[in-house]
Amino acid sequence: MITKVRPHVTQNEDLIFEKSSPGKIGYQLPPLDVPEVDPAEVLGAQNVRSEIEGFPEVSEVEVVRHFTRLSTWNYAIDLGMYPLGSCTMKYNPRINEAVVRLEGLAWSHPYQPESLSQGAMEVFARLESALCEITGLDAITLQPAAGAHGELTGILLIHALLESQGNPRKKILVPDSAHGTNPATAGIAGYAVQNIKSNQQGMIDLEELACHVDSDVAALMVTNPNTLGVFEENIARAADILHEKGALIYMDGANMNALVGIARPGDFGVDVMHLNLHKTFSTPHGGGGPGGGPVAVKKSLERFLPVPRLVKRDGLWSWNHDAPESIGRVRAFYGNFGVLVRALAYILAHGGPGLRNATVDAVLNANYIRRKLSPYFDLPYDRPNMHEVVFSDDRQSPKGVRTGDIAKRLIDYGFHPYTVSFPLIVHGALMIEPTETESKQELDLFIDAMISIAKEVDEQPEKVQNAPHSTRTTRVDEVTAARKPIVRWKP
Repeated sequence: MITKVRPHVTQNEDLIFEKSSPGKIGYQLPPLDVPEVDPAEVLGAQNVRSEIEGFPEVSEVEVVRHFTRLSTWNYAIDLGMYPLGSCTMKYNPRINEAVVRLEGLAWSHPYQPESLSQGAMEVFARLESALCEITGLDAITLQPAAGAHGELTGILLIHALLESQGNPRKKILVPDSAHGTNPATAGIAGYAVQNIKSNQQGMIDLEELACHVDSDVAALMVTNPNTLGVFEENIARAADILHEKGALIYMDGANMNALVGIARPGDFGVDVMHLNLHKTFSTPHGGGGPGGGPVAVKKSLERFLPVPRLVKRDGLWSWNHDAPESIGRVRAFYGNFGVLVRALAYILAHGGPGLRNATVDAVLNANYIRRKLSPYFDLPYDRPNMHEVVFSDDRQSPKGVRTGDIAKRLIDYGFHPYTVSFPLIVHGALMIEPTETESKQELDLFIDAMISIAKEVDEQPEKVQNAPHSTRTTRVDEVTAARKPIVRWKP
């Protein structure tokens, strides 16, 4: 089988200094039509030099091509797919960017009077309504800046509700298949964390859950679908177990792109959840932000939502700060406005059927990859998955090749690596999420690359062990880099 290599990234580029040739210039000026003067007299001798030592001498086209080629060193969603599991790095429709750049939105300012901000506030209102409908919950705040911030907001809301009942409780239960931010969030909010193990199907073990739910438990934080790409089929029963003991259920909605239009968390017992707008609802993602982590809640939690709250009085939108039981502000103003505009544009452009189709495509693509690669990579939880699929390196590790080696070899085929060694409950994990935006042709190229690497492991394992081979910098000492980082440049 001949495997096509996708040359998305060009690494073999010389330094601009290495391209230099004496006498070349990158500009052309007409002869002077004014008297020539001595620059030293005009600017001062201390500000003038005849030449810059070592300055590159190149032509205009060489400069343009050099920096254009350098730009390809930055892998981007506009170059190829990002199979990063649980990160949902997908293509963002350009209509989102066109809308957010409309003058009335791009130049709106948070300190404008409410009378001049009605359009922006209408955007907030419509997005709130759409997200409540999508989640099946009763109220929402758009303030949180991203997913983990939304988690903290949600747990503080749970704390406020339970405290109003006389006992905020002491523990949060977190399944071992949840996102790593979940236990961190619970700890920051002042709760002890109790781990709940998954069963052989990769789901919450209901018997173990029931054993741990007592009067000290405030909530269960569950990621659904979980990090194994598995939908928690018994989520409604899990919610009942929590509710019977007066506890609540928090859902990490980071993987909501596998549920939109298919299932609503509020309908299967979730009390509070956050959404990652920069994932499910298509905002440019990565590089540390920006993000959006709205938190949706059941009616019982609404009075605790952060202030201000958006209300309509006499036909005009305004901010209501009169909420004595609110947990207060969780950030300045009312969320990352550009992210919120993009999310609403995405929702309105798709409509209900379009959002459902996107979900179906995401699930279909992930299952297509599972079926195609399962003969070559170990599948620890062999069941239909949702938006992502998790393999392990168990078939390759006897040859001395681990998941990190396979990921680095994938770079040589022109693809960004998948998520390595996560989730932690799968040893040597390869987590792959194709998203709904990839075509079958692109998926087939990725699948061919992975199959080719699997065969290389059998025939030439050292080739994979020493990958990547096509990058300017090849294999680095990651342990030393982590333990002794060099953070200061020395000439």
